[in-house]
Amino acid sequence: MGVPTSMELAGQGISVVVFDRNPSPGQGQNKSAIGGIRATFSDPGKIRVCQQSIDILSSWEEKYGDDIGWQRGGYCFPAYTEEIERQLKDLLVTQQEHGLNINWVDVDKVKELAPGINPDGLRGGTFSPDDGNVSPLRTINAAYKQAVSRGVDFHFDEEVLEILTEKGKINGVRTTNGEYHSPVVIIAAGADARGFGVPLGIDIPVFPDTHEAGITEPVKHFFTPMIVDLRERPGSGNFYFYQNYESQIVFSLTPDPQIWDENRLTTSSYLPMVARRLIEVIPRLKNIRIRRTWRGLYPMTPDGIPIVDRVREISGLYLAVGLCGQGLMLGPGIAKNIASIIMTGKPVISDEVFREFTYYRNYEGAEEILK
Repeated sequence: MGVPTSMELAGQGISVVVFDRNPSPGQGQNKSAIGGIRATFSDPGKIRVCQQSIDILSSWEEKYGDDIGWQRGGYCFPAYTEEIERQLKDLLVTQQEHGLNINWVDVDKVKELAPGINPDGLRGGTFSPDDGNVSPLRTINAAYKQAVSRGVDFHFDEEVLEILTEKGKINGVRTTNGEYHSPVVIIAAGADARGFGVPLGIDIPVFPDTHEAGITEPVKHFFTPMIVDLRERPGSGNFYFYQNYESQIVFSLTPDPQIWDENRLTTSSYLPMVARRLIEVIPRLKNIRIRRTWRGLYPMTPDGIPIVDRVREISGLYLAVGLCGQGLMLGPGIAKNIASIIMTGKPVISDEVFREFTYYRNYEGAEEILK
């Protein structure tokens, strides 16, 4: 979140300093992302913001010359039960109302999109062709390069110890290397966001839960969309995978129950569980070799919606936190909007829709089926 935001602000002539306790960009949650980029959500705010992200990422190489591994492969949600079919079709109404290019497709089309998909019980599914995927590592480094070219000053291996205030206004930060003064501070600290609010007397409701992912050896490219299986299985909710620009299959799942922790060590239970799910959906993958697995953090809010807002109690303090494991896809769009809020007082998308991200909401409810 911090790198694209710094790039946006610097592009508008603002002097920006980024403090990162890590040694290089993207060492927080970004490097654990699997690369999916979709606007296929159930919430209008996420839909609109991710449409902006897709516009930015899909044209990145043409505009800046960096190959970030972009593939416009789409997202496909196959339905294997009557209930999932009903939920997906109900969501189509909201999604299409907000401009998503998404439709219900029949069984034959799902088979075409995912050759070798298990046909037993398959009822069709939804497909959104404008969604895609990128390389998380290439993308963060490309954004970092552009940010530096615009004058952003990155301070790596420098931890922020305190956000300084004076008479209810931001005055800068104190780090492991000293004090820096500024009238504006943006907290974009991912899973660590809550800790920055406590000394300021504000509760930032962001709580990390852990998710694991993995990647296979490369095999001949045979499918392009992200496949999302919404069925619940022991130990997991939905399951999703795609074939990346290097022809490797990248996969992850949603633990059930959620694992509220900051532990990033991989577990012995994940690989057997995810392998069963992968083979259940596409049986032909039973002999593929998995190269590695890893574990990252989802900075979750209670309702699954990010917090992107100005803090009313402290003038000059802004939040861009709680992206709920969707920071890679939401980041570029949110960066445009938070930069606009700082510069003009208004987001790029309509205030009515963007209000979904306000810090001052009740945090009740949750995003619907598309976690």
